[in-house]
Amino acid sequence: MDLLRVVMNKLVFILFTLFSSYVYADCPKILNHEIRVLDSTEFINLCKYEDKVVLAVNVASRCGFTYQYESLQALYEKYSKEDFVILGFPSRDFMYQEYKEESKVKEFCSTEYGVTFPMFATSSVKGKKANTFFQALTKNTGAKPGWNFHKYLISKDGSIKSFSTKIEPDSKILMDEISKLLQL
Repeated sequence: MDLLRVVMNKLVFILFTLFSSYVYADCPKILNHEIRVLDSTEFINLCKYEDKVVLAVNVASRCGFTYQYESLQALYEKYSKEDFVILGFPSRDFMYQEYKEESKVKEFCSTEYGVTFPMFATSSVKGKKANTFFQALTKNTGAKPGWNFHKYLISKDGSIKSFSTKIEPDSKILMDEISKLLQL
């Protein structure tokens, strides 16, 4: 029975992979990653956001830059109707400044900053242990996160720009790039 279950799971995975490739054929390669949603068992393919300008940010709840959640949320509210989305990726890579329990991360973001943009499972964002999406972002830009709240801005065609932690979400440089990509 266990062997049958293993074979069935592998078959489902293979069929899902083949089907996903067909469904997401037009998706920019940089987005074609299955990522688990924060504090859940649900996985989504980031190709769900293929027709949007994406700001991917590695975040942490107990960092000196955590205040950036406030301007990230304001940015999301300002442009979400303009085909823009922010994707948050909690990480414990930098001095363990993120809660270990994802339920605490979710609660903190919701109650302290009213975060409504999509948040994903706590994962590594640097080095060989980085989630596949951040490995691809680093490879494509040559810029790896040096600390929490590093930002990657991805255009609808899949081109990427990297912004360090010190570039605030509401900074002129980032706002100008977002406006340009959204053609505002």
